[in-house]
Amino acid sequence: MAEKKDNVTSKFKDNVFCMLYRDKKNLLELYNALNNSAYTNVDDLQVTTLNGGSYMKYKNDASFLLCMSLYMFEQQSSKNPNMPLRFLHYVSDVFRELFSNSMLHRRSMIKIPVPHFVTFYNGLEKWVEDEDEIRLSDMYEIPTDNPELELKVRVININEDVHILNKCKTLRDYMTFVNKVRFKMGVEGDNVRIAVTEAMNECIDEDILVDFFEQHREEVVEVSIYDYDEEEVRRVLAEEYAQEVAQGMAQEIVEKAAKEASEKAFAEGEQSMMINQIIKKVKKSKTLETIASELEEEVADIKPIYDVVIAAAPDYNIDIIKNKLAIN
Repeated sequence: MAEKKDNVTSKFKDNVFCMLYRDKKNLLELYNALNNSAYTNVDDLQVTTLNGGSYMKYKNDASFLLCMSLYMFEQQSSKNPNMPLRFLHYVSDVFRELFSNSMLHRRSMIKIPVPHFVTFYNGLEKWVEDEDEIRLSDMYEIPTDNPELELKVRVININEDVHILNKCKTLRDYMTFVNKVRFKMGVEGDNVRIAVTEAMNECIDEDILVDFFEQHREEVVEVSIYDYDEEEVRRVLAEEYAQEVAQGMAQEIVEKAAKEASEKAFAEGEQSMMINQIIKKVKKSKTLETIASELEEEVADIKPIYDVVIAAAPDYNIDIIKNKLAIN
């Protein structure tokens, strides 16, 4: 049984969102909802989703061409402000596949599809209220008002955006399933397998994604287990990273304090030694210039100490001398 589970999990690294929108009919419905259009011919839609093949480094959720527009979709259950850079990776691989290197050397200009990037967010962590836009230029280390390379990602919170859910039944049904799973895990305390299985059964009884769940029942369970495990791993890693950063900052503060204390002690030791040497030479009635020459120091550097030592005669109390130097 364990071997079977591992095989299924390794085979299906998509999440339920990806599985649902493998279907071109569902993709077209989502496109229509986003664009207030009414396309019906799924054959006009060319799927370009990255599948992690041998020639590609990346794998995304859904990507397709329609009417010379390239749409790339991602579903996220956790905040990810790095989506612009991820989409840049995705679109580079898709364009590389659509337009070979030899085509780039033509004398005539190649016309390419207009890219559009959309992230559907359904996490519980607060990110965007309804809909927002994040840009590649937001990630630049040095802010620029006129970036030479830009990529805009439309982020839609499908927990909150009722408008898009009302226009796209598959997306609304998907969120119904997600919310059922969350309730069963968070409120009823079920494990992932039981929660997903019962949520599917309820959805089928309520005429929600019936064909999809009946056809992909085992796969939905396995990818959900993988997805929730991965989410937990991300959460743990994020917490560990935060702890490491905090510990690193604390260690840095301790090391800095120790270094400063050591430097201060060294400086005070050197100062005490210099004061004692100048006191000895002043007692022998040597001039400032002579003392500087014998100590191989600049006159200007030792003059403040010399003046305080002269003023401290005849007791030459070293603590009083140090205090006056500190005040000066």
